[in-house]
Amino acid sequence: MKTIVIIGGSKGIGEAILVNQLHTNKVVNISRSKPSVIHKNLVHYNCDILSDELPDLDEVDSLIYCPGSINLKPFSRFKIADFKDDFEINFLGAVKAIQKYLPKLKEANNASILLFSTVATKLGMPFHTSIASSKSAVEGLVKSLGAELAPKIRINAIAPTITDTSLAEKLLRNDTMKEAITERHPLKKYLIPQEVATMADFLISEQSGAMSGQIITLDCGIVTFKI
Repeated sequence: MKTIVIIGGSKGIGEAILVNQLHTNKVVNISRSKPSVIHKNLVHYNCDILSDELPDLDEVDSLIYCPGSINLKPFSRFKIADFKDDFEINFLGAVKAIQKYLPKLKEANNASILLFSTVATKLGMPFHTSIASSKSAVEGLVKSLGAELAPKIRINAIAPTITDTSLAEKLLRNDTMKEAITERHPLKKYLIPQEVATMADFLISEQSGAMSGQIITLDCGIVTFKI
């Protein structure tokens, strides 16, 4: 049984990953709120990634960092503080978690790290300047650490399109908006958390042992088949 550490596993994609992993592994969830699920393999720590000290752990086989933001508005309306806030939660929080648990990851066999980006880093989208910039930094971190930590630790990222979570509820708040977003994607759908969680399961498993420094795009065709 491996120890999977999830930062932000109480909601959305993080919770979907947590539920999947509980069947076969010990899961340590670190977030500001408790997950809704109760399980013998689950350990929870209440913690704000940006302001609190992360807990000391005995073992870490995989580290998954899920916190993020969707802060959309015209560039002229962004303040410097907006860019700083998005950069802190999307990038610096991940750096903090990796630096904290890197010694334990180095002790593990087949250790892995998983971060999250967005399709907005590859697809120029209006109003996405802040989040696309922050997630581009995440992608740079993944590629650089992929080289630096090999062969002991693998690190990859998933770049999903819009996913039906509480973080995206403003973009999916009514049927008209859901239909418009569905039609924008060539596969005529957007993501649900379980689809992203399935890819996460693969990327931290030994089945993906030949992959590191990769950004895996789950785009429902919006980047791949853009006309």
